[in-house]
Amino acid sequence: MTATLANAPVRDRSLRAPLTGLGTLVAFFLRRDRIRLPAWIAGLSLYILYIGSALPAIAPDRETLKSMVTLFAEPVGRMFTGPAFGMDAPSYERFFASGYAPYLFILVALMNIFLITRHTRAEEQSGRAELIRSNVTGRYAPLTASLVVAVISNFLAGTAVSLVSVAVNFPVAGSVLVGAGTALTGLAFAGIAAVTAQLSEFSRTASGLAGIVLGASFVLRAMGDMAAVGGSALSWVSPLGWPAQTAPYVLNRWAPLALSLLLVLVTVTAAYVLQSRRDFGASLIAVRPGSARAQPSLGSPFGLAVRIQRSSFFGWGAGLIALGLVDGAFMQALLDAGEDMPAALQEILGSEELVSGYLAFLGLFISVLITAYTLSAMQTARGEELQGRADLVLATPVSRTSWLGSHASAVAVGAILMNLAVGVGTGIAAAVVTGQASLIGDSIAAHAGLLPAILVLLALWVVLFGYAPRLLAPVGWAVIGFVAVLAIFSDLLDLPRWLVQFSPFAHLAALPQESFNFTPVTILLVLAALGGVAGLFGIRQREINVT
Repeated sequence: MTATLANAPVRDRSLRAPLTGLGTLVAFFLRRDRIRLPAWIAGLSLYILYIGSALPAIAPDRETLKSMVTLFAEPVGRMFTGPAFGMDAPSYERFFASGYAPYLFILVALMNIFLITRHTRAEEQSGRAELIRSNVTGRYAPLTASLVVAVISNFLAGTAVSLVSVAVNFPVAGSVLVGAGTALTGLAFAGIAAVTAQLSEFSRTASGLAGIVLGASFVLRAMGDMAAVGGSALSWVSPLGWPAQTAPYVLNRWAPLALSLLLVLVTVTAAYVLQSRRDFGASLIAVRPGSARAQPSLGSPFGLAVRIQRSSFFGWGAGLIALGLVDGAFMQALLDAGEDMPAALQEILGSEELVSGYLAFLGLFISVLITAYTLSAMQTARGEELQGRADLVLATPVSRTSWLGSHASAVAVGAILMNLAVGVGTGIAAAVVTGQASLIGDSIAAHAGLLPAILVLLALWVVLFGYAPRLLAPVGWAVIGFVAVLAIFSDLLDLPRWLVQFSPFAHLAALPQESFNFTPVTILLVLAALGGVAGLFGIRQREINVT
């Protein structure tokens, strides 16, 4: 007994310190994100570089620029851009700050939501965090390491944004302010994601909750900026509104960023408090126990896929329908503007028939978001594979093609229903405020006419899933970002036609302002079917659970 006690290891109390192993975990997380984070930062930098280079080419003189910025005088323009500070004396940098910087803030918010969820809740859900915790690691080390990586990433992103802005000849003071706004907005949503990671037991739900906050922030900012030039009270409620309220290149005020910093402190503190009140691997929102008996539909691969995709479908669907209702309710304000609508806004809406052009633009905008839903849903199926639950299904008399095909079919049906529901909601809202019932049919047509493009991109996700699943997320989100830029900014930036043609949406008629063309619809549907078949063939050739 004496020998045993003498040889027993001495327990060092420091090994139980809350942050033990923090440096190692930070290095490990940075190693894992050695491709993702540089890609995000490079993407943000290229975005600014392109805008800064394109604006002088599009508007070589002040008169041309002034004719473009008149869209900020209208509420519908500010809804999709920002509060429009300094548009009475337009310049390239002010045009960038008002029209394009708000999307920069959205992108950095998404970067941080994915980063925090990936290194916290996703690690616990997969079981990898348990292996890390079995070593000499403090209780709060993983969360702290994730936040440290977020601080490093946002500092680099903000610095890159500032330097590139200066490189394209934007004033230094405003450029530094845009970079600081980018970094603090990213950190604010990192804190929000850290909180939602404590609330839910599942990573996709945690990301979804943070995404709901981001969507609500966008809606509040849009409604606030619609009310008046320079924003209104609602603009100050939104985390996306605070960096815009700094008015870079105009007022250059730093005070609004104090709200972003305060939100960072509150959410990070809340994340630590919430983590201290839950068990490892558990969540603060209790998981509802399932029924003792499964529904008959769960006995089929398609029924199971529908059940797995259900929460994602309802979450995205509710958000997009709400957005459609808000957009449709603005129709009367558009009609009231009448002949005073600026030519630049008419160019964005795509036609001098503003009602038809507005509905067509809304259909395109919503369809791009639905495409993002399809990618998110296919990532859910990928998660089923990586977490081993697909193995349990494939151990039964279910083939790989049947399993993947069921998920792809469930996502396709969800996208179609979502598209039509948003079209109906937008049309009803527009009809109620205008008294024109015909707008319901026009709105449905504007959305439904773009379904072939959504299905083609879904087929691309299936191909990536079948042959190169590791590329599904990075390539998929890069494609969506590319398509979104083409959809929103192609006319305003005068992008070359050959580049715009890479988007499947560019080949479809912009209903209801254009006549329906059957040929591109048929071609895209055939391509979608061929792509789906190719992806199903691919999963038969590769290993399951490949990382």
